[in-house]
Amino acid sequence: MSQADIIFKKMCEDILEHGTDNKGEAVRPHWEDGEPAFTLASFGVVNRYDLSKEFPALTFRKVAFKTCVDELLWIWQKQSENIHDLKGHIWDSWADDEGSIGKAYGYQQAKRHFYTDVNEEALIKAFGGLCGSNGHIYAKKDMRDGREGFLMTQLDKAIYDLKTTPFSRRILVSMWNPEEQYEMHLAPCAYEMTFMVTRNGRGGLTLNGILNQRSNDLLAAGNWNVVQYAVLIYMLAHICGMEAGELLHVIGNAHIYDRHIDIIKELIMRPQYPAPEFSILRDVTDFYDFTVDDLALKGYRYGPQVENIPVAI
Repeated sequence: MSQADIIFKKMCEDILEHGTDNKGEAVRPHWEDGEPAFTLASFGVVNRYDLSKEFPALTFRKVAFKTCVDELLWIWQKQSENIHDLKGHIWDSWADDEGSIGKAYGYQQAKRHFYTDVNEEALIKAFGGLCGSNGHIYAKKDMRDGREGFLMTQLDKAIYDLKTTPFSRRILVSMWNPEEQYEMHLAPCAYEMTFMVTRNGRGGLTLNGILNQRSNDLLAAGNWNVVQYAVLIYMLAHICGMEAGELLHVIGNAHIYDRHIDIIKELIMRPQYPAPEFSILRDVTDFYDFTVDDLALKGYRYGPQVENIPVAI
């Protein structure tokens, strides 16, 4: 059986038995019929997934892997905030008439910040140049307060650090920006990744990551984000010449909505299957060259899909 199934079932059982009920409180989310969406929730849930042993996809039901990866690339690679750049319809409820979800997720990923701890020679060695063959600009020279530096996205700075100073304790990417939160249609749920590189027993390097998530709707996205950020670690490890290690998932508020309780109870009683095998099908060396078709799950067995899940907005 999949370790992801075991973790998910235990987490749900704990919330169903010991979770805090906010029924009757003033809550923000509501159902399509206007009724408030209450939850059973646990605070500070921490789950560990060893990516070197198996890929953490649920088998109780199918995870829509291609759609899942498409959303990951939409945020981290395309760095878009517009649903017209997304194949799925996950974000439709939060988009405006132009398709924008505001200054969230991809918008924050696209922002460039000024870094002085970057060396041009090391930049060229890490990326092959300041600009990729795909047109992506990794770094731009800049001058601020008499100091020379480079403008880079957080992700490109993280990749640079992974390639040049992999044992740094400052390799992270955060999409939580209080200054622009009022312009976000939904504050980021999965908002930060912190990376740590370790030496494996064979002398090589292993990439580990911590996903910090403020809020997690377990039925709609309980395993969705786990799959996405496991893929992200695999992708970054691949382009940096490392192996994938652990994904640590820290959830501030892990919850089950009131209209999801019976669905969750049925779901976690279903048969479980062995975890699928994750594969990168092409030798990609640039993060911005990855496509959905380069990533695949093999031997993925799963139970029936859960249809018509009510979504709180």
